[in-house]
Amino acid sequence: ANMLCRLASTSSSQRYAQSRLFSQSLTMRHNKVFNSAEEAVADISDNSQILVGGFGLCGIPENLITALSKKGSKNLTVVSNNCGVDGFGLGVLLGKKQIKKMVASYVGENAEFERQYLQGELEVELTPQGTLAEKLRAGGAGIPAFYTATGVGTYIEHGGMPIKYGPDGKVEIESKPRPTAVFDGRKYVLEESIKGDFALIKAHKADKKGNLVFHSTARNFNPPAATAAKITIAEVEEIVEDGEIDADAIHLPGIFVDRVIKGASYEKRIEKLTLRQPENKDEGKPKSEGQIKRERIAKRAAKEFKDGMYCNLGIGIPTLASNFIPEGIKIELQSENGLLGMGPYPEAGKQDPDLINAGKETVTTIPGSAIFSSSDSFAIIRGGHVDITILGAMQVSQFGDLANFMILLLAAKSL
Repeated sequence: ANMLCRLASTSSSQRYAQSRLFSQSLTMRHNKVFNSAEEAVADISDNSQILVGGFGLCGIPENLITALSKKGSKNLTVVSNNCGVDGFGLGVLLGKKQIKKMVASYVGENAEFERQYLQGELEVELTPQGTLAEKLRAGGAGIPAFYTATGVGTYIEHGGMPIKYGPDGKVEIESKPRPTAVFDGRKYVLEESIKGDFALIKAHKADKKGNLVFHSTARNFNPPAATAAKITIAEVEEIVEDGEIDADAIHLPGIFVDRVIKGASYEKRIEKLTLRQPENKDEGKPKSEGQIKRERIAKRAAKEFKDGMYCNLGIGIPTLASNFIPEGIKIELQSENGLLGMGPYPEAGKQDPDLINAGKETVTTIPGSAIFSSSDSFAIIRGGHVDITILGAMQVSQFGDLANFMILLLAAKSL
């Protein structure tokens, strides 16, 4: 009604101009398919905040990252679960010094990422992975902040985590303390949501309205990133006509997507190709002292499994526990990158780069498996729907407190 009143009070020429502008904006919104990745990222300027989908190298928008690298936009703040690897994925932008600040949960295998951070060339805001997923989901839902128990009693609550070092090795910027509150007798910290100027995401298929279908665990952070940006650009492997995707089969509705391009090519690099080995492959080979200790821990952890449990296993020794499930016990394995019902490693030649576990290893599904986004995955974990979680840590106290260390000025891996 207010809009109609304003139109009534304007001149006919002004009304014509406004209606023409409105018509043009509708036309622009309906023409979402761009000719190339370069055209789609042409207006990403210096100092933009970019949300990027992907988990490791799985489900990353390869072509859009390459186009942004060619464009040369600088002083970017990039929000993504991690920063690719040296020379691939977001590692390309990092190598060209286009990123000023990285908001991520994992440094991982990217040596250049770690080097730039520790030498004061890059700002890094390490954020727990589930919190990062929720920050994006909440940002897209119009929720400015939320409380979570994750991070209570750590750098997250108290502040002081180095965000940027100076050339002399002293901390120039550090994280600030977060407000806390108690609900039902439990302490929580307040986390602010994240929004972006642009989101670069990867999907398997799109129609011309921007409705998207993802493939397997390549879904991961792509949906929450898509919802939290002013302009979302999706690259896909196939573009079909409207109506060719069944309405019930759409994973992300086109209202969240502003631009679509068909990727020119995909490398789909696999970080950790892990294949099923013959059962007798290592038979007769002596085990190292380290292997014996790891298996002993895994066997003990496996005794905690009960029939019918939903289980989340961390990477490393916890994953080994699945090899020692007691006879007669069946469990469902959940992987934090968005997979419930994780199967064994694939046979040689049957690996799928879009299907990995949280350790970036190639895996398979089983009958009854389900795949979902990273934000849904952590809702499962933090909502208490998993029966047991087995985690690895550098140290564990008698009270069950876990310690994974950031060695200041020497090493930084994840949070």
